[in-house]
Amino acid sequence: MTTDTAAAPMPMPRREQTGLLKRFLPRTLFGRSLLIIVTPVILAQAVATWIFYDRHWDTMTNRLAFAVAGDIAMVIGMLEHDPTPEGRNWTLAATARSTDLIVTLEPGSTLPDHPPKLRGMLENTLSKALHERVRRPFAINTRITREWYEIRVQMPDGVLSVMSPERRLFSPTSYIFILWMVGSALVLFTVAIIFMRNQIRPIKRLAAAADALGKGRDVRNFKPEGATEVRQAAVAFLRMRERIHRQITQRTEMLAGVSHDLRTPLTRMKLALDMLGDGPEVEELLTDVTEMEMMIEGYLAFARGEGTETVQPTDLTRILNEVVSGVRREGAEVALAAPDGLTLPLRPNATRRCLANLLSNARRHGDRIWVRAEREDGFIDILVDDDGPGIPQASRDDVFKPFFRLDSSRNQATGGAGLGLTIARDVVRSHGGDITLSDSPYGGLRVLIRLPV
Repeated sequence: MTTDTAAAPMPMPRREQTGLLKRFLPRTLFGRSLLIIVTPVILAQAVATWIFYDRHWDTMTNRLAFAVAGDIAMVIGMLEHDPTPEGRNWTLAATARSTDLIVTLEPGSTLPDHPPKLRGMLENTLSKALHERVRRPFAINTRITREWYEIRVQMPDGVLSVMSPERRLFSPTSYIFILWMVGSALVLFTVAIIFMRNQIRPIKRLAAAADALGKGRDVRNFKPEGATEVRQAAVAFLRMRERIHRQITQRTEMLAGVSHDLRTPLTRMKLALDMLGDGPEVEELLTDVTEMEMMIEGYLAFARGEGTETVQPTDLTRILNEVVSGVRREGAEVALAAPDGLTLPLRPNATRRCLANLLSNARRHGDRIWVRAEREDGFIDILVDDDGPGIPQASRDDVFKPFFRLDSSRNQATGGAGLGLTIARDVVRSHGGDITLSDSPYGGLRVLIRLPV
């Protein structure tokens, strides 16, 4: 004999549960902080509301319903005690004087076999009270007129109609409580939103300042503000900015001295070689000295990194036209496609040097060059394609290293010193962008420059 047992459902992995929870959580710090503040308030008000309504319907509503049912039972008892016309009239008149009920007797009437279905908690509470106090067939009609309830009770000789005002059965405290809860919640939410915005604003300013510094832009009018922790982060950011600027200044000053110290002996060497006259040995030495000068200039350009140049709104299309025109004058065939109005904060001279290095590199190793610039999703992309031999994929990371040279004939710009792509990437990254290499659809190398707007 075999029995089939249903397989127990596999529990959801904790990682999936965490991912599902994060999917519904706010992504911003403002939203999460507001959720932390608002959630306890909502839970507290929900508990308070549940307790209030539980006690309200158990006490106040029951008490009001049983009071109305008691008055009806008293009227019925008085009518049964003195069923004469004089006694009936006296009972109805006394009820009208001492209560808010409007009582009439309809002789010969009967209740329908199927009374209207009860709806809502109030009707059910009143029905319970009538069952306990009146103990006669009855029907409740809450839609006969506004702010009045009709209670019809079957009597031996007719139907007793009782009109009760709504205030006898319903207390406005529920509406007051709801308005108070909603009003207090709105006030708390407003205060929380204002408070959290004031707390988040310094963090946003710090993030914007850090982003601007990463893009090489000047950070002006930034000062520490907000909570203590945010102020500490802002002070650390300002100190970091000062250290970076100080290092750039020191490097520039040092390179100015190095440039002077290196150029002076090289100049003397060139003069000495010129005085020696002509000869194969002298020509070789002059070639070496010239190559040393080019390497020093390339090294100084790389190390300087245009750190002292300020960022300013620059027409990138104009710079592209100038660089392309310069390369065309050197005999290169270049096709340029760039829309007007490509303006963004740049260091003009550094950007010009970066593009000139890339186009010079493409000119040295290809017959044709294609340059295209376009704006896309908050970035400006510059594509430089050539039809040269390209660069192997395994060497595309190494070519950005200073003084790196390929074994093949394709070397970087700056006279083949191995600094063209290094300087280009240094300039692009100083603007918060990046530069990547890939295969060109024209058969050579594609250089992609992506700059944030």
